[in-house]
Amino acid sequence: MDAILEYFSRVGTYNPLIVAIELLLIGLVVYWAVDFLEGTRGERLFRGVIILLLSGSMILKLLIVQFDFERLQYLYSSFLILVLIIAVAAFQPELRRMLIQIGQAGAFLTSHQNQLSQTIEEIVQAVVSLSTKNIGAIIVIEKQVALGEFIESGVRIDAQVKAALLETIFYPGSPLHDLAVIIRGQQVIAARVQLPLAELGSTGGALGSRHRAAMGIARGSDAAAIVVSEETGIISIAQGGNLDRHLTVEQLRTRLTEIITGGSGKNKNNLVRLNGSAKES
Repeated sequence: MDAILEYFSRVGTYNPLIVAIELLLIGLVVYWAVDFLEGTRGERLFRGVIILLLSGSMILKLLIVQFDFERLQYLYSSFLILVLIIAVAAFQPELRRMLIQIGQAGAFLTSHQNQLSQTIEEIVQAVVSLSTKNIGAIIVIEKQVALGEFIESGVRIDAQVKAALLETIFYPGSPLHDLAVIIRGQQVIAARVQLPLAELGSTGGALGSRHRAAMGIARGSDAAAIVVSEETGIISIAQGGNLDRHLTVEQLRTRLTEIITGGSGKNKNNLVRLNGSAKES
């Protein structure tokens, strides 16, 4: 216990600003590495190495302060060299990919934008395919307001957004095809999510449960909900209390770009007029 107190008291003598900057830089490097390795076989290995190094360093520091285990420190230093050699061999494909990206002008500046663009295209591809086949779907895109309470009602997925995955989820007969899917960033977070239904009076009584659910989540948060009608294949987007219907592929892509990248533009040409509309689920 004394060793722990001594360690933290020594840390307390450092300049807090310098410590904060160092921790921020370390955090950014780790975040970038995890983001770069996401979806590759090296992701879990990297997480394991980080945990091993951090836990080993902290435990060793405490043991050295308490018991003066200098030989253990020497062995640990040799172990770190061995870990570095193994990591270079294990991460060979990822290191090659990183070096290729470094050689490309502006690779780091455009990486995140490319990921967002890929996510948008995957969603567009899935929605268009579902629309063509008249398969009903509702896809919710989470923004600043967290949708944790709704996610808990569904089945956790935690997978990268892919058109094939979305189409499989909503395919008739799939255990997850009912209700909604929630997307956060580039991840499909949950499926079969129960959403609140907008009141019938607020929608003019013209829409079915799927569109009412989209309106309900859009009015209760800043999320946007894409709806594919099972009866007609019409594509709609609910956002901020409005429902834009009869979207074309290009209009869908434009709206998704605005929603996911934070744009404020809006296409009002297809703003829903609920009274007198045919009922759709």
